[in-house]
Amino acid sequence: MGALSHLRVLDLSRVLAGPWSGQILADLGADVIKVERPGAGDDTRTWGPPFLKDAYGENTSEAAYYLSANRNKRSVTIDFTQPEGQRLVRELAARSDIVIENFKVGGLAAYGLDYTSLKAVNPRLIYCSITGFGQTGPYAKRAGYDFMIQGLGGLMSLTGRPEGEAGAGPVKVGVALTDILTGLYSTVAILAALAHRDQAGVGQHIDMALLDVQVACLANQAMNYLTTGNAPRRLGNAHPNIVPYQDFPTADGDFILTVGNDGQFRKFAEVAGQPQWADDPRFATNKQRVANRAELIPLIRQATVFKTTAEWVAQLEFAGVPCGPINDLAQMFQDPQVLARGLALSIPHPLAGSVPQVASPIRLSETPVEYRQAPPLLGEHTEAVLSELLGLDEQAVRQLRAAGVL
Repeated sequence: MGALSHLRVLDLSRVLAGPWSGQILADLGADVIKVERPGAGDDTRTWGPPFLKDAYGENTSEAAYYLSANRNKRSVTIDFTQPEGQRLVRELAARSDIVIENFKVGGLAAYGLDYTSLKAVNPRLIYCSITGFGQTGPYAKRAGYDFMIQGLGGLMSLTGRPEGEAGAGPVKVGVALTDILTGLYSTVAILAALAHRDQAGVGQHIDMALLDVQVACLANQAMNYLTTGNAPRRLGNAHPNIVPYQDFPTADGDFILTVGNDGQFRKFAEVAGQPQWADDPRFATNKQRVANRAELIPLIRQATVFKTTAEWVAQLEFAGVPCGPINDLAQMFQDPQVLARGLALSIPHPLAGSVPQVASPIRLSETPVEYRQAPPLLGEHTEAVLSELLGLDEQAVRQLRAAGVL
């Protein structure tokens, strides 16, 4: 049994941040019921190509994007713009521990599915609202998307080649990182609210905003600004506070060197055939290396091009200096450590036979993650859930379908 197998989650969210949180809870054993629009479902079901292929090599209706964030859930289709659909969702909420939603501020109040309305039928309910800008403030009514938030929230000002270099300019992160981080923070908040409920016996409302998460995750760069008043500039792959800590060219490509202290720098200098660097007053300490970055980095670049990436990685790892290659995803999934950790897996799927998945990084010794079910087909569990939780029989379900509620 999973650590959260005693909990039920009503997932009203779409796209990524909310579903990501729901998938984490589902991986940990919670019964996550994904409520979707009849006939359409989660927007990401159609965000392709690529799409999952069936046993005959033909595209299914399941986009790879959707498949990344919805395993271990049950899908129920309910049109809650209709009064009967609203009633069904309220009854499911009354039998749930957690609701996750990412509608615009106030969007669910019109259907009686906002926190205040559902709290009245279930005072122990933990209700997590995920929006672009939060429930308050001048931007509260705006829609928010990851790319927009990466720009507005400062991340893109830090990402990309420095001014003056070829290709200079702000660049977004290659995955929807703000959405992912918001999903993670939402999960932490939900677990904290559960701990409080265990003590106080009541649920609460969680107000999660993509912008808040993005600003919080600027971490040391935010503090670099707050302590100096100077906005950090783009450094490409370099680090603002540590040198050398970036990519360098090799005889057959590039590799990453991450020197974390002065002892590691001395070891690197010896492997590079330049032991004098470690005693040079310009480079002997990290503070000096940061101050003299413009002088040191060209010297390192001149030295690294004489060995292959594999040679640098082997020699520096032997010396105890952190480093590594720059893998594409094909190389990454063939990396011995990735293989050893089982980070790629396969789950049975009703259309394709099986569906690939990326494993959860959570490793619990007593209640390990279980991969119980592939991301569900649209409405795959409607009858089962309504029968199991609300006691509806086949005739009642048939009538609701005929009315367009399901």
